[in-house]
Amino acid sequence: MGTAVGGERAVPRYVQIADEIVQQIRAGVLKPGDMVPSESELVDRYGVSGGTIRKAMAEVRASGLVETRHGKGSIVKDRPPVRHRSSDRFRRSHRRGGKAAYLAESAQSGATAKVSVLFIGPMEAPEDAARRLGVDVGAQVLARRRLYFRNGTPVETATSYLPWDVVKEIPELFAENPGGGGIYARLEDHGHEFAEFVETLQARPASKAEASELALSPGSAVVHLVREARTTEGRVVEVCDTLMAADQFVFEYRIPAAD
Repeated sequence: MGTAVGGERAVPRYVQIADEIVQQIRAGVLKPGDMVPSESELVDRYGVSGGTIRKAMAEVRASGLVETRHGKGSIVKDRPPVRHRSSDRFRRSHRRGGKAAYLAESAQSGATAKVSVLFIGPMEAPEDAARRLGVDVGAQVLARRRLYFRNGTPVETATSYLPWDVVKEIPELFAENPGGGGIYARLEDHGHEFAEFVETLQARPASKAEASELALSPGSAVVHLVREARTTEGRVVEVCDTLMAADQFVFEYRIPAAD
């Protein structure tokens, strides 16, 4: 506990140390890609216990400025978060320009993006996806699972579920690369014109498996986002189940002040 000075509680030593490390990062003393000094180095530098340093590093990680990799230590992040803008991320102009939403957003943030396809093929619809698609649980759907990278680091996984009667006549949707503009462009090419995209978000700690897949520290925050792509006919033709490293994305929504 801090010592009362002049009627105020002193700032704990671990908070002071964390603030100093954060300021070094923001001032560029510790640059993107640099390793934060090890626990033993910080113990020697500040003359405190290992427990104090571990509490300080927990505060530094909470700032979102570093990432911890198992067996390597803490590394200063080298990229700003991708900004999700609800008002324009699914514009047809992006698709017509040959860019899917993630690639367009990453380009706007100045990041290098990569998408790795993990699985494409038929599977039985999970309960939540089936309900949203309006099909029976266990009905055959097309699943497309991807892992997204920014500057070489995994930041997002996503699995799209599409009704079989829709996709069976669109061979491009079974290809690893469905072509410019992604799967939404191919769906619209075949007459499925989109009216809206509805997203539901929930923030929570990552499971052990999720943290491993996204190279996160155990217990790091993730955002679970589920999107429904609805056509002008009122049908949901895709459900996208996405898990995102919370510190790598900023969500921006425009909400009309309607009567």
